[in-house]
Amino acid sequence: MIILGIETSCDETAAAVLTNNDKQSLRSDLKRIKILSNVVASSASLQAKYGGIIPEQAAREQIKSIIPVIQEGLRVAGYSGQEIDAIAVTYGPGLIGSLLVGVETTKVLATIWNKPLIPVNHLLGHFYANWISQSSAISYQLSDRRQKKSDDRRLTPDDLPKFPCLGLLVSGGHTDLVLFTDHGKYKYLGGTRDDAAGECFDKCARLLGLPYPGGPEISKLASQGQALRFKLPVPMKESKDLDFSYSGLKTAVARIVNSGQVIGDSKKADLAAAIEETIVQSLIAKVLLALKKYPVKDIMIAGGVAANQKLKLELGTRCKELGIKLHIPPPQLCTDNAAMIASAAFFINKKIDPLVLQANPNLSL
Repeated sequence: MIILGIETSCDETAAAVLTNNDKQSLRSDLKRIKILSNVVASSASLQAKYGGIIPEQAAREQIKSIIPVIQEGLRVAGYSGQEIDAIAVTYGPGLIGSLLVGVETTKVLATIWNKPLIPVNHLLGHFYANWISQSSAISYQLSDRRQKKSDDRRLTPDDLPKFPCLGLLVSGGHTDLVLFTDHGKYKYLGGTRDDAAGECFDKCARLLGLPYPGGPEISKLASQGQALRFKLPVPMKESKDLDFSYSGLKTAVARIVNSGQVIGDSKKADLAAAIEETIVQSLIAKVLLALKKYPVKDIMIAGGVAANQKLKLELGTRCKELGIKLHIPPPQLCTDNAAMIASAAFFINKKIDPLVLQANPNLSL
């Protein structure tokens, strides 16, 4: 099975070709699902000039990039559009203009190539980055077409998530806890009531005068600071449910900055360390609470914040203490990409008539 995946939910324009080398079954040999190509064109450097994403601008850049990115993905994989078996596309959630670029392009390609079309929920797609066995991702920026090859990741069946499995999604727009019982079968446990964890990182970074995207910048600065020098409220600390909330933390950081307490690079580093520590501990606390209610032996995290080294280290330590296996995609598969969308399509194989599919910016889990 060879699947072309297309992802345009935010400011990335991505196409990937994945295969499981098995025409007979979608699930019989999971370890053979691998990336043949994974091309990402991002307008992040352009958006960084404005401190965040301008939706209309992102969509205009994607209109320029979508066809070249798909062509490059097929070229690197060594297949033509007629030779693939199916096309998978993100149809939500996301920015409506961006989603339309990917969805409408895919509908045309599926029609003229006469290929099955598989719509994928972007949020579920993030989790399926954990099922990709080998990654040799090729990415290039819109400005200079720089190429970067990632390290290979070879998984055995024992390395793959096993059901039931707890899933934590942490990204710029979403923070969700999900209990998976099988592919496509899950129970939604809780999510953010306002700001997501990644959104909080970005907004706090802006308060500290750091460039966008803020998560990596705060982590970099935090490595030079002392988290204990600032006391921040742990979001939802006393709550017994599995929801998240980060607007209060953002407000607390704004008050500290506006009060004039952050003077000099050392104080800024200390506050960055406190922000990162607080967000990480709040995420871990909810995961541990979920484990008490739903004792499982496997946990997977996904989304851009899953690349945070402190989260990986501290959650990994707690999981090891509890005898739980923690699954985390490599960093290049944590952020938005089309490989995760194609991966999800191998397991959630629900085809749709191209003329029926519509982009849904408000799609949820």
